[in-house]
Amino acid sequence: MDWGKVIYVFFSLMSLTSIAGFLYEHSAVALFVAGSLNLVSTFLKIGVRNLLSAELLASSLVADLHLIPAFIYLEVVGNLEWAIALTIGALIANLFSMGLVYIESSKNRDEY
Repeated sequence: MDWGKVIYVFFSLMSLTSIAGFLYEHSAVALFVAGSLNLVSTFLKIGVRNLLSAELLASSLVADLHLIPAFIYLEVVGNLEWAIALTIGALIANLFSMGLVYIESSKNRDEY
């Protein structure tokens, strides 16, 4: 078992579920937690050399670049609609990332 992969998938899933929590209950704390978890997930993906590592890092960066402005729009500007729209973009990027993780896992299983 690759514990590095377990940890970054854990943080990716935690970010994904925190985003879903924000979309259900529009709380600045939930959005901050989702952004923080996604940043940790991004930092863990830096330096990983797997089959789809570039795509995983890119999708995580896309989610970061949606969650950070979403938090700013929610707290500084006070625009909930823009914050929700940006968060939905981050949700799509994280779903794409999880799809890549599943594809990579199936490719690795075929090699054994």
